[in-house]
Amino acid sequence: MSVFIVTGTDTDIGKTVFAAGLAGALGAYYWKPVQAGVDPEGDKERVAALSGLPASHILPEAYRLTTPASPHLAARIDGVEIALDRLALPKVDGPLVVEGAGGLMVPVSETLLMIDLFAFWGAPVILCARTGLGTINHSLLSIEALRARGIEIAGIAFIGDPHEENERIIPLLGKVPSLGRLPHLDPLDTESLRTAFATSIRLPD
Repeated sequence: MSVFIVTGTDTDIGKTVFAAGLAGALGAYYWKPVQAGVDPEGDKERVAALSGLPASHILPEAYRLTTPASPHLAARIDGVEIALDRLALPKVDGPLVVEGAGGLMVPVSETLLMIDLFAFWGAPVILCARTGLGTINHSLLSIEALRARGIEIAGIAFIGDPHEENERIIPLLGKVPSLGRLPHLDPLDTESLRTAFATSIRLPD
């Protein structure tokens, strides 16, 4: 079973759209282990609508929390205790795309960060990054944090309008492969995402 973890340098990077495109391109299963905020829908529903995958490939969350907040706070508000043993990777017959919540240092519980989960899973990470101002600092710090925990980085994927210098210097300084840039799509639907992924993104090995 091949597994890719999709994370971002920050929240609202566009990693859910990227995860949907990746899962669709690989014919993979998709899993968001902790969903915090489901109004009007969660990331699982968005991926189901965009990926073109059959319903059986969209796996249920381990925790589906109603409050749009950091998972540790959402769980506290919802009266839920997040346990590591419920967050083991699901066994599936094919590739698996796992989407993290927020950025690397988002607390899942009082004692567990999202990046700790990535280390626990032992699977390669794809880091999604904005193309605009501030992305060099955020991206290089994220790369350094992943390396400090011995987490394999499959590549960095940029999301947004083109920025030639940022897209050049981050992979160079971070010593990570660039998987390309996913542009903002309007309209954003299954077909436009599939086309953009095929033309703009290099799939990781």
